[in-house]
Amino acid sequence: MKRILLACSSGMSTSLLVSRMKEAAEARGLEVEIWAVAQDKAATEMKKADVLLVGPQMRFLIKKLSQEGEALGIPIEAIDPIAYGRVDGEAVLNKALELIKKGEESR
Repeated sequence: MKRILLACSSGMSTSLLVSRMKEAAEARGLEVEIWAVAQDKAATEMKKADVLLVGPQMRFLIKKLSQEGEALGIPIEAIDPIAYGRVDGEAVLNKALELIKKGEESR
């Protein structure tokens, strides 16, 4: 099972995106756990994740969390602003899975 964490300022603006990502994963028969948290919980929660995607408005978190992410082997990236704005669960799911695969290959 792949574990995908999303982080934004309060964890609420990504809730619809999480729902759409889960729908896309279910349609493809993928076993994933996807959840969203507020920025202040991202460091703690990413220890349970395979990838961390942050809302485009929270790009500054990437630099803050990257050292810990590297130590844990967890890729961290901002969500594409267009996919975020369109609430495109399929696109964001694809990006998360791509990042997880790259992370697994580099270990």
